Amino acid sequence: MKQIETKFNVRYSETDQMKIVHHSNYTIWFESGRSDFLKSVGISVSYIENEGILLPLYEMNCKFKKPARFEDEILVLTGLKRLSCARVIFTYKVFQANTNVLLATGETMHAWTNKSFEPVNAMKKIPEVYDILAGLLGANSEQ
Repeated sequence: MKQIETKFNVRYSETDQMKIVHHSNYTIWFESGRSDFLKSVGISVSYIENEGILLPLYEMNCKFKKPARFEDEILVLTGLKRLSCARVIFTYKVFQANTNVLLATGETMHAWTNKSFEPVNAMKKIPEVYDILAGLLGANSEQ
């Protein structure tokens, strides 16, 4: 499975009173990883949206293993897990970069929709995008 790396340092504003990263920031980190993943294969979120297609999130999970703290260097590994003409699922592993300690794992599940949030067939509406993603998965994509 192709995975890409996104690195950054934890900002003070991302921490809570306990001086650890607030859980809500992991969603933002996943989004950053997902955007970087798509860019790495030649697809921009802007291109998809300019084609009239959206990828709304319909489900997300995150398992927290260890806390991230202010100034930690974070590494998010993002991969593509599953693809169908109606949905796409991405996976994430969040590490403390300098120690390689696993901090969290997660998945986000997205639907292919038009701007009215009605389901669309990505294979028909944006075949160039679908083909790139399907090519990454090979037999794991669902036609």
